[in-house]
Amino acid sequence: MINIGDTAVSEQKVVETTAMSSPEKEEESKAEKKSTSSKKSKPRPQSRGTARSKLIRDREEKEINLFKDNIYIVFVECETPGNIGFLARTMANFGLKNLVLINPPKLTNEAYYQATHGRYIVENAKIYKTLDEFYQSQRIDFKVGSTGMAGGSYNLSRIPIKPEELGKSLNVSNKIAILFGREGDGLTNKEISDCDICVSIPTDPTYPIMNISHAAAIIFYELFKNKHEFGVEGLNESTALEKDYLLKDMKDLIDYLDIPEHKKKNGLKTFNNIISRAFITSREAHTFKGILRRLKNKLGEQ
Repeated sequence: MINIGDTAVSEQKVVETTAMSSPEKEEESKAEKKSTSSKKSKPRPQSRGTARSKLIRDREEKEINLFKDNIYIVFVECETPGNIGFLARTMANFGLKNLVLINPPKLTNEAYYQATHGRYIVENAKIYKTLDEFYQSQRIDFKVGSTGMAGGSYNLSRIPIKPEELGKSLNVSNKIAILFGREGDGLTNKEISDCDICVSIPTDPTYPIMNISHAAAIIFYELFKNKHEFGVEGLNESTALEKDYLLKDMKDLIDYLDIPEHKKKNGLKTFNNIISRAFITSREAHTFKGILRRLKNKLGEQ
């Protein structure tokens, strides 16, 4: 309606008319509106970049969870409760939670006090009388011994790798035990020999032995900083059982040789060192085992 005194401008509709439409056109109009409404409500598909980012985030989260769940920090026959607390505190700094105590002293208030924000780690620590009991209970796939007394080429059990190498190579999809020894004497030769590899921190030879929590911090840092690095899809590291079968086949082959017993033992230990430091995959273990089996069969036919 136009009132007297109103001024019409070019953008203003003065008169509006309704066009006559047929039933067919009305149906077409309704269908068009329905189609437009459907398009508006339909969610936009994820872009390729967004989907890739989500996949990376999911993989990172999975890797972090494996890092926390599958790494066991083992303190063998600790002498003072305070050092248990210090170790737990260091673990908390790097997101580790599984503390294992082998034949420890009584956990006094000092252990909890020194742990500070890692107190929950001490409270949830698993206690065993022996290492073998722990290995069997948790079905550990890979054992890492730490030592300040690295061996030379003739001490096969103590040929070490550096913490950086360990951090880059360790596959947290398997259950891993990292052993720290007694404050005074460290791990025994037998305990080191039972491990798959030995890790050692380069220090000044005038004072090579580090405090447990300080050494642990260096090793944990190298593990932690590499936890976001992923290998190629499908490259699963061999399990402890697969490596045991591989070692058994190699031992059977070595037994065919007419050499002294100590040389057989050293040969098997050398083979174990090579396999462990190589971090071979499950597929590689199966392939290698097949070759060793065929060699055994050939020698058995002779």
